[in-house]
Amino acid sequence: MSQPAVAALAPLPFELVLDDGEPLETEWHTLQYPLLRRLFRQVMAEQGRTDFYTGGNMFVYYSLEQAWEVAKEVAQGLEPEEQKAFRGPDVFWVGGVDPNRERKVWIAWEEGGRLPDVIVELLSPSTKRKDRTEKRDLYARVFRTAEYFMHDPDARQLEGLRLAGRSYRPIEPDPQGRLWSEQLKVFFGVWHGVIEGRKDAWVRLYRPDGSLVPTPEEQAEAADRRAETERLRADAERQRADTERQRAEAERLRAEAAEAELARLRAFLEERGGG
Repeated sequence: MSQPAVAALAPLPFELVLDDGEPLETEWHTLQYPLLRRLFRQVMAEQGRTDFYTGGNMFVYYSLEQAWEVAKEVAQGLEPEEQKAFRGPDVFWVGGVDPNRERKVWIAWEEGGRLPDVIVELLSPSTKRKDRTEKRDLYARVFRTAEYFMHDPDARQLEGLRLAGRSYRPIEPDPQGRLWSEQLKVFFGVWHGVIEGRKDAWVRLYRPDGSLVPTPEEQAEAADRRAETERLRADAERQRADTERQRAEAERLRAEAAEAELARLRAFLEERGGG
């Protein structure tokens, strides 16, 4: 029986937990999470796609059994590092789903059994072991997530894995060290620059031609620069036109003056000849 059918027959006698109470690791993490989600949305907009959902720091419930285990762990008062059933990818993307549903968590049996197609984990000293072992195994065997990316901000190292059978195989980087996502049709790469006033190394997305996928703020800044460039071009064109008009006017006055001088000389000569 499918999970949606099971859920209909046996609704859970408790509310699903939405938060494990564990804070984000650093300021970098708090900025990188929404940055990636904005970039995912930008890429989809450029590709003309609306049939997707992207979540960040959100629980993923993949089975009713897991939901029961989460409830038990909460009832036992376990600390976040002791919890085994909680599974919340840092950032994820799911294609082919309704984008307009209100979601506080991702519940597979309410999504036709769909689970993330792309997951990005932003490692930290307290999570990197689990991200490389327990979560990797879960995402491969249970989620069947097609692509799994991990970034270690301390080492500034980006890794990519692609599902092959029931296990992951490394994604080979291109000459620029970027990793191609078959699901998103973009490259993942590390970009050094300023995001919301913080200069650091960030996980960014690159188009197939190698150009950087911009944030909305960068798009606005680029539009402002284009507008300023166009204004300066128009000003320069007006100045050239004014210069050309002034040159033409000076040429006209010179010609008139020369014609007047020639007429004066003719009159003088005629006067002398008549005398």
